[in-house]
Amino acid sequence: MTPALRLTIFVGETDTSHHKPLYHEIVHRAHAAGLAGASVFRGIEGYGASNHIHTTRILSLSEDLPVAIVIVDEPARIRAFLPQLDGLIGEGLVMVDEVEVHRYGGKPL
Repeated sequence: MTPALRLTIFVGETDTSHHKPLYHEIVHRAHAAGLAGASVFRGIEGYGASNHIHTTRILSLSEDLPVAIVIVDEPARIRAFLPQLDGLIGEGLVMVDEVEVHRYGGKPL
């Protein structure tokens, strides 16, 4: 088991940075920073700072579904990456929590 940090970033699907999806910018910055990996998950329903419920249900179809970007790496690398999120995320949530990596097939954490 290897101690690590999980960085989870919640934003809206339509949030942008430099005319591109915000999640795209975050993933590419994480890649450029050499972090172990990043995944983007599209939510089917949720609400956040706006307190407006976004959903994929047909009768109330939303174009701004919640998106979660999840990155796991060694603590020092995650903490060094956090300043790159400053100024990128307006309405959103950034969480960091401790995790244990039991198995990883790529480069060592």
